[in-house]
Amino acid sequence: MKTILSKEQLALTIKRLAHQILENHHRLEDTVIIGLQPRGIFLSDRIVKELEKLAPSTAIQYGKLDITFYRDDVRKSLHIASNTDIPFSIENKQVILVDDVLYTGRTIRAALDALLDYGRPSKVALCVLVDRRFSRELPIQPDYLGKAIDTIYSQRVTVLWKENDDSEQVMLLDN
Repeated sequence: MKTILSKEQLALTIKRLAHQILENHHRLEDTVIIGLQPRGIFLSDRIVKELEKLAPSTAIQYGKLDITFYRDDVRKSLHIASNTDIPFSIENKQVILVDDVLYTGRTIRAALDALLDYGRPSKVALCVLVDRRFSRELPIQPDYLGKAIDTIYSQRVTVLWKENDDSEQVMLLDN
């Protein structure tokens, strides 16, 4: 087990991601943030809180997306669906998808499919906390990145959040 991001590094990384998003979407009026259920929402919740601090007079459109039934591996194992909460149209908006770990790219492909049920965005960007660079099966890359790491298939990246795990850090585990 190796710590990739400590609690303090995790907090700094989230602040940096929020600053980068605000730098590229300075008014945020045509931008929506969509956190991917189940674990991407812990990161998206924090990013939205940081954006609210940085731009307090701006109303941030924030939703949560469950991609369970859009996954191509839904038949291989049992997945428990989470709630989708997108109380606005994404039609012609700039969407920033937020997830904790980018691995094969299949979760993001499923999220892109699911998004189309809510409208046609003008642009979709991807924000991830950790990118497992050499594990990709699809041509998907993050636009906003916390940390890139090189892993092998037998390793696992685990992100712990205080809301869910009573601890905060990112770890690399050998199986």
